[in-house]
Amino acid sequence: MKLLVPVKRVVDYNVKVRVKADNTGVETANVKMSMNPFDEIAVEEAVRLKEKGVATEIIAVSAGPAAAQEQIRTALAMGADRGILVEHDGVLEPIAVAKILKALVEKEQPQIVVMGKQAIDDDMNATGQMLAALLGWPQGTFASKVEIADGAATVTREVDGGLETVKLQLPAVVTADLRLNEPRYASLPNIMKARKKPIETVKPADLGVDPTPRLTVLRVEEPAKRQAGSKVGSVQELVAKLRNEAKVI
Repeated sequence: MKLLVPVKRVVDYNVKVRVKADNTGVETANVKMSMNPFDEIAVEEAVRLKEKGVATEIIAVSAGPAAAQEQIRTALAMGADRGILVEHDGVLEPIAVAKILKALVEKEQPQIVVMGKQAIDDDMNATGQMLAALLGWPQGTFASKVEIADGAATVTREVDGGLETVKLQLPAVVTADLRLNEPRYASLPNIMKARKKPIETVKPADLGVDPTPRLTVLRVEEPAKRQAGSKVGSVQELVAKLRNEAKVI
């Protein structure tokens, strides 16, 4: 069984995001970049499936600038077998990424696409669902547990009311939630081995995909700073402030 795992290059979650001086976006120059944490969980799950003998090959895929090879190398060091970089320097919206992944799925013929449920930079939470729709595949989103047997995937997923279990006939798309697993740290020998693993580079046009954005960002601004709170001496004073100052009652 072949697994495809998309990984995205994002600003590291420990870095405080700053807006550019010209308000055209967020600052990425000289900022630490890393693999999207949810994608890291997806890579770990794919590696665990391979260790169980369920999967035979793991392909790590990234769409973005040439520097995204760094995140593919991280996936290779964790246990992926080879990588594919779809090189593009501009903005990639979820629908464009989904179309790119669809083309790669048709080329590589994986049985499962395991990916993070969302990216921490835009929080779109849309690519996995769009990919499943384009492929006509069943999907198990927000997965906290995945079991593969008899040509089907049993996915326990987190919903507002608790946990829901769905059974998907393969091929299928699975998106990883935070509680699916704890990603491993890549060992130094595996990091060295990852340097020798192959990474294929293609362009969106090579896959027949037009990545032109459909949305135009007009301006990016910092959120308004929160005002300090205040203490009140009585319920009557609280009600008065809510009515006269906050005007919420």
